[in-house]
Amino acid sequence: MEVSLISRTFATNIQNIMKRYFFIIAEILIATACHAQAKIQFDKTTHDFGEFSEATPVKTCTFTFTNVGNEPLVINQAVASCGCTVPEYSKEAVQPGEKGTITVTYNGRGKYPGHFKKSITIRSNSKNNMTRIYVMGNMVEIEKKS
Repeated sequence: MEVSLISRTFATNIQNIMKRYFFIIAEILIATACHAQAKIQFDKTTHDFGEFSEATPVKTCTFTFTNVGNEPLVINQAVASCGCTVPEYSKEAVQPGEKGTITVTYNGRGKYPGHFKKSITIRSNSKNNMTRIYVMGNMVEIEKKS
């Protein structure tokens, strides 16, 4: 009977040790997975076109970003707050340490002159999965000849 009791105690101790190792390994895997991510970082998040004439209402700029994470970065979507602003971006993955670009075109044709600020929402597999960039400017009215 004593041998049976010792065997059960020994088996219970082995099970407890195995459970502890399992949880330690699970924690390590989760921590590693949390750190293995892409991360987008823009050189600037706002571009100011400044003052421009209604006669030349189309303006374009390029935003440069870097993948500062340790996994490939994929931009899934870039959506502007208005139909007058169109973002274009590469569908290719940006490798860790590499740069990518988003080109934004603002078309003020048919819009009222004045100050504007438009946002572009970027969705990606980045740690900060949603990022906003902005274009702004001041379109001035064409002087009317009398």
